[in-house]
Amino acid sequence: MGKRDELIAVYADDLKNKCGMTPDMDLLTKVTIGCGPAIYNADASTVAGSQPEELETVKNNFLIKKLGLSDSPQLMEAINSVIETYGKSERNKYRAVVYYMLTKHFNKEAVYG
Repeated sequence: MGKRDELIAVYADDLKNKCGMTPDMDLLTKVTIGCGPAIYNADASTVAGSQPEELETVKNNFLIKKLGLSDSPQLMEAINSVIETYGKSERNKYRAVVYYMLTKHFNKEAVYG
């Protein structure tokens, strides 16, 4: 099992145990691949849920650029909702898990089709 497969297993575990979701493994794998080399970097692989600048980055680079959504207050509401679901006290909020949940939230699975 390669490093990426190990990380995907960790992300799936987080989705099941911390977020109460049954992950779509195919989509989770595609979202993880979409994150690129960031998943191997300790700092870049996580989302700092308490830092407004970090959440703006998720909104601009992922929701608007990647998923093609228009900027609106709903984007930040969705990000905050995902952070809440993951658990605000959860120290490591993996970027791939946050992106996966946002992709599901906006029904944008086709982006990874």
